[in-house]
Amino acid sequence: MKHGRNIAKLGRTTDHRMAMLKNQVTTLFLHGKLITTEPKARATMRIAEKTLTTAKQNDLAAKKSVRRTINDKIAFKKIFEEYAPKYADRKGGCFSIVKLPPRRGDGAPMAVITFMDVEQAD
Repeated sequence: MKHGRNIAKLGRTTDHRMAMLKNQVTTLFLHGKLITTEPKARATMRIAEKTLTTAKQNDLAAKKSVRRTINDKIAFKKIFEEYAPKYADRKGGCFSIVKLPPRRGDGAPMAVITFMDVEQAD
C-alpha cells in the first residue's frame, strides 16, 4: 500500500520531475553543494541519501542501482571513490539543508544542500 508515501510533485509530470531530480543529485555529487528552492532541496536530499546509502555496499548490484540515478561518469566515480568510503560509518544524515534569503525575482524560498563534515578522531 502507498499510505503515507506522499512525495512532492513540484508542479511537474512524473518523467519531468524524475529527470530534474536525477540531474540535481548528479550536480550535488559533482560539486558538493546545490542551490535550489526549498521543496526541490528536500526532494533532492531524499534521493541523494538513498543513493549514497546504496553506494556504501560497493558491489555490482549497488553500482547498477546508483547508475540508474547518476547521469555522469565523473560523479559516479566520485561517489564510489570519495563519498562512500568517507561516510561509510555514518548511518544517514550525510547532507544538510541551509535556508537562504528568498529569490529576488519571485520571492521563492531558497536553500543550499551540502555534505555534512565528518569529524575524525585522532
